[in-house]
Amino acid sequence: EFHALCQAIVSGCAKFDNFSIVNCLYAAAALGLPGESPLVRVLEDESRSRLGRFNQKDVSMVFSSEANNKALEAIFSSQLFYENRQERFIRSMAEWLPRKAENLTPYTMALIAKYVARHRLREPRLLDTIANFLLKRGEQLDSKVIQKLVFPFSRMNYRPSNHGELFPKLEAILEQKAGSSPLATVNILMSMFQLSHFPQTVLHQVFSPGFITNVMSSPYALIVRRYLSLLDAAVELEFREYSGPRLDPRYRVLMFEHALTADEANRKYSYKGLVAEALRQLVGEECYRQDEVLPPGYCTDFLLWINRSGTVLPLSRVPAASRAPPATSPVTMSLRSSVLALTSDLQVVLSVNDKWHYCQNSDILVGSRAMRDRHLRLLGYCLVQLPYTELEKVSGIEEA
Repeated sequence: EFHALCQAIVSGCAKFDNFSIVNCLYAAAALGLPGESPLVRVLEDESRSRLGRFNQKDVSMVFSSEANNKALEAIFSSQLFYENRQERFIRSMAEWLPRKAENLTPYTMALIAKYVARHRLREPRLLDTIANFLLKRGEQLDSKVIQKLVFPFSRMNYRPSNHGELFPKLEAILEQKAGSSPLATVNILMSMFQLSHFPQTVLHQVFSPGFITNVMSSPYALIVRRYLSLLDAAVELEFREYSGPRLDPRYRVLMFEHALTADEANRKYSYKGLVAEALRQLVGEECYRQDEVLPPGYCTDFLLWINRSGTVLPLSRVPAASRAPPATSPVTMSLRSSVLALTSDLQVVLSVNDKWHYCQNSDILVGSRAMRDRHLRLLGYCLVQLPYTELEKVSGIEEA
């Protein structure tokens, strides 16, 4: 009966509506059908051929319902679309979206942006289409929608081709709407900071007493304080010409207090364990720290202290000022002073860059990771990058 059903779908899928095609793909993924099966191949080909004919209702349906988001998971990231097939599908999407974007609602475009960001798809045509949509419609959108449309740019560490027009327009919109949704405002600012763009007038607003008072009385006070603390540190490190108000020291907190959720969730797929064991055998457990959080709240994979002769120092020989636990260290730039004062020592951060730290099929770090690296260097740390593309070639502890 199952075989007969598959045959019926193969022979009749050209007559199915778009909703049915996507749901059949989801069902095939849930059943674990191999990508080479006739049913899966026919459904893949049919879905690709239909992209150009998707209308507003089709797109909203596909991207908004829970079932179809799972179907998109099957399309983009399961065994159904390995390697070149997945790439062909993304190319089809990139060709289709610019033609249809003008007729899409902000809600639908935000769902597409969310999906692009989630899967780290650094496809310029998709990203530039979102940017053009934002440039044309930005004044009509509220801050919560704008933050969703801006996020893919920072996530993929990508300045859209129209950034010369788009960024000033976003600044003007934020100046008017900064107080209406404080969390969305700081999220948009964080995206722009990750792209090394610093809107001075908006910073005057978010560091103003009125904005801070409004934030502190809100249910999302802590998360906004975390973002503002990181923004304040970024201003100190990268926007030294800024002369406006700054975050009151009593509101400063660490952005993160432990490893990121994504890193924890993917720990079993990480090369960090291999590197940790290699370090343990090479220099000993007393000569490095793992998962150390450094102000303003960056989690580091491994931290070592090396003197000018190249000797890795045990923690007991490192100056006390450098060994102060992050929780008791100020989140201000006093750390920078203490680091740079260690003229005889070098503080080294070993970064294990796993697959999810990069844009998909790319050697470009995602925006948050790239900004973290910039800031750690500006704080005086020496960064040594260990990319997964090199680590996956390593065979055993000896090579590590």
